[in-house]
Amino acid sequence: MDAGLFLIRLVLGLMMAAHGSQKLFGWFGGYGLAGTAGFFDAMGFRPGRLFATLASASEVGGGLLVALGLFGPVGSALMVAVMIVAAISVHWQNGLFAVSNGIELPLLYAAGAAALTLTGPGNYSLDSALGLTYLWTPGLMWSALGIGIGGGIVNLLLRRPAATVAKA
Repeated sequence: MDAGLFLIRLVLGLMMAAHGSQKLFGWFGGYGLAGTAGFFDAMGFRPGRLFATLASASEVGGGLLVALGLFGPVGSALMVAVMIVAAISVHWQNGLFAVSNGIELPLLYAAGAAALTLTGPGNYSLDSALGLTYLWTPGLMWSALGIGIGGGIVNLLLRRPAATVAKA
């Protein structure tokens, strides 16, 4: 089981960190912070630069924490929060599958992160090597998941889409 947890943490965490690096640094063909800020502004997350910085830093930081198995459910909760926002604000209207830019990919990231929040990082993790696994009680894991979900919902509530002008 520990080898399986290590594999899923490594793949899910590094892919999330790379995804956030596209937004934050413009790596891997991304638009960088300036381009991402404009996109966030257009979606109603204003100020766009602040929301883009927080989202991309959550993706990079959360992904790296998950990949390393460090600080238990913290990285996973960050991933859950940003994927809820992405799924609803960007992908929801396009249906389920990724081929039509649907919620498939953010749903997979969020479900994987939620599962890791509840299972813990396993023995092949920095938490285990540093003796921190005792900190992550079931109550704390569920709380972290709840905070991640709540964080995503709060971000969605802060969204201020531009008003549409009715044509005469």
